[in-house]
Amino acid sequence: MTGAGDGVLAVDSGGSGLRVVVKGMARAVRAQRESREPVRTGARGIEPRHLLAQLVPMVRELTAETGVTALTAAVVGAAGLASLGEALRAELPGTLEREFGIRRVALVADAVTAYVGALGPRPGAVVAAGTGLIAVGTDLTRWRRADGWGHLLGDCGSGAWIGRAGLEAALRAHDGRPGGSARLLARATEAFGPMPGLPGRLYPRPDRPAVLASFAPQVADCADGDPVAADILRAAARHMAESAAAVCPATGEPRVAVTGGLFKMGDTLLVPLKEELAQRLPHAPLVPSAGDPLEGSVRIADDLAAGALTLPSDETMLCVTNRV
Repeated sequence: MTGAGDGVLAVDSGGSGLRVVVKGMARAVRAQRESREPVRTGARGIEPRHLLAQLVPMVRELTAETGVTALTAAVVGAAGLASLGEALRAELPGTLEREFGIRRVALVADAVTAYVGALGPRPGAVVAAGTGLIAVGTDLTRWRRADGWGHLLGDCGSGAWIGRAGLEAALRAHDGRPGGSARLLARATEAFGPMPGLPGRLYPRPDRPAVLASFAPQVADCADGDPVAADILRAAARHMAESAAAVCPATGEPRVAVTGGLFKMGDTLLVPLKEELAQRLPHAPLVPSAGDPLEGSVRIADDLAAGALTLPSDETMLCVTNRV
């Protein structure tokens, strides 16, 4: 391929792996690579060496494929950056400069890339929900976040939260306690085996949030005709709306969007969520999500390279290193 000149690097590092884009600036060339191996975390948080071991070969392949001869900016969106990103912030910008000559680097929390992918650089709030859940909002002067505290302390309304509530309802039915659901008991027994053995099969699992979230679709399947399952989804919608309201600007013309795999449940979740959002945020209409977190990384990288980044900086949420 003939040279494409300058380009940008965009990265989305999440719980399901690593996605990487190299995109030309002057020419409309773009290529993508993906790894299904999530970046490890250790005593220092997110492990820079493990990320770079995957990232560097992919970037070399992508620059060769696109013909990009110089990467002028890089954006790395990473799950856990806000609380586990100290080592990444210390090591990654320097390594990207040594390996690829990149001098403008933005390290961005995955909640922010999800926000920008969904709404772009405008005021509002975004609820990102999958196994976990976090809400992020901005008035373009600062970032605000709500929840995202993990399946033991929060992530209220998330896939793990819905799945756990569904399994609790199954166990209540097994015990004969109020609030149980015979339909959820049948689904849980089919998925996990007899209920007395569930704690032993669940509690030792290192992937416990994902196991809990795997039961969320069963709750959604039962919601039509099962009042217990329907109540769980209404409660999840209420938690989401509460988090969105906590971060959404109170004035101006903000927008709200939702993004993430949990919303593949469709109307069983979206209908009560729209009702809750309309009640709590009448000034902020719900709009369709424009793109995913990787597209958010690409958008931030384009703006960073062009000197047009208007998003607020934040040490933990969006940190820009400019070595020019």
